[in-house]
Amino acid sequence: MSGFDLHWLDLREPLDKRARDQSLLQKAGEFVQASKRQTIIDLGSGTGSTFRVLGPHAPDAHWRLIDLDEKLLKEAERRHFQDQNITYQRADLNDLASLSLDKADLVSASALFDLCSRPFVETLADRIGGSHSGLYAALNYTGEIVFDTPHPDDDLMIRLFNHHQKSDKGFGPALGPDASNVLASIFTNMDYRVDLAQSDWLMDETAIELHRLFVDGLASAVAETGMLAQGKVNEWRGFRVAQAETSKCRVGHCDVLALPQSIR
Repeated sequence: MSGFDLHWLDLREPLDKRARDQSLLQKAGEFVQASKRQTIIDLGSGTGSTFRVLGPHAPDAHWRLIDLDEKLLKEAERRHFQDQNITYQRADLNDLASLSLDKADLVSASALFDLCSRPFVETLADRIGGSHSGLYAALNYTGEIVFDTPHPDDDLMIRLFNHHQKSDKGFGPALGPDASNVLASIFTNMDYRVDLAQSDWLMDETAIELHRLFVDGLASAVAETGMLAQGKVNEWRGFRVAQAETSKCRVGHCDVLALPQSIR
């Protein structure tokens, strides 16, 4: 999987940072600091946003940033060229065997698992559990979108968008809004300590461009389903884009931290 636009990632990073649950970041950092290797592997790393927020909580950690998109990895290296504790790996996450996850104390990923299938998550969890590592999985979409200025078609558009979110995003049929609960269930059954925390986006007057792009992407996804007339989609899209300067939008997300019962 690849194709995330650099501009989009830069626009969303301030919202991501504000939304992430701070207590889970702190717990994740403490776990890494107490571990022997202090090694974090970040999956679907993009330009390194997870490193930028989790890094200060584990200042001595060694990081491996993994992404399929070479352009994003090069941008991450450009931004952090002075940090000697980061290595970069271009790899397809579908090939989990090539990622040497057994060398990590913590595997991290942000805005990834709602794009993944249950079999992918089960395979990854088995690899993580086999090496007694932890998982920090942030910003998983929960299916909830609330606009403070309503439109008659909001519920229908959101329902169809959530239907689209469960289509194949490169890892098989995606979990979409079920991702956090599936992660929690799988790791709880592995006898891990699992914490969940709300990490909703709030798109306000500081995120107008992101708000418009989000609306456009939502409408495009609904159009791809073929389940609603294009004219209806376009009317909703036009209304929402025009409202972005004055209307707020909350998008539900959830952070998950799964840690083994003892530190290796």
